[in-house]
Amino acid sequence: MTKEEVILALEKLANPEKVAFKAGKFGVKTSHRTFGIYHKDLKILAKEIGKSTALGIALFDTEIYEARILCSKICNPSEVSEDLLDSWVETFDTWEICDSFCMELIKFHELALTKAFEWSSREEEFVKRAGLVLMAVYGFADKNAENSVFESFFPVLLREAKDNRNFVKKAVNWAIRQIGKRNQDLRKSAIALAEEIALLEERSAKWIAKDALKELQGEKLNVLDYPRAIYRPKLKT
Repeated sequence: MTKEEVILALEKLANPEKVAFKAGKFGVKTSHRTFGIYHKDLKILAKEIGKSTALGIALFDTEIYEARILCSKICNPSEVSEDLLDSWVETFDTWEICDSFCMELIKFHELALTKAFEWSSREEEFVKRAGLVLMAVYGFADKNAENSVFESFFPVLLREAKDNRNFVKKAVNWAIRQIGKRNQDLRKSAIALAEEIALLEERSAKWIAKDALKELQGEKLNVLDYPRAIYRPKLKT
């Protein structure tokens, strides 16, 4: 598909009523031109388009919100430069587009860990969130990563737990819960981290800790046992 064909497809899916609905119910409020298309419909369109980094970059440059989300789904991580990552992240203005780029593209990039630490130290809300979301989702990009990789996130998560901004605190909470579900050792470590966060004075920290502990200490928690070579040595990784 060409850029023009993709935009035409987006226009056919457009629903102005969903713009206000997404803003009101899901907190998706963008300053860019938007058609009001649900993420699930964009995933279907992305599959129809297939992988094309050149097309993805061209779509991002249209400054159309949904075209940018498509960019995150059709680009090949190995073909995206660091300069592009750094320029793109500064345009994020909703959790939806931030998370889409982190989950669909950046977590597979060779600089994923570098950007997780770098962006999480930035002040901009959605740049910081991007770094924290990478910490939450990196485990699904590298299932063989050692526990030390995730434990290296803990000082950052402890620091950022003091940030009361909604999309930052939710990302910290998400990261702690996801790390704790990776294996039983990280579950114990994540619980200890949450308990340490609970001692902080900030309201965000209290909420993060309470919510994380509720899930991580639950009897029905599904622990994934990664890396399998260590936690399920009789099974093939």
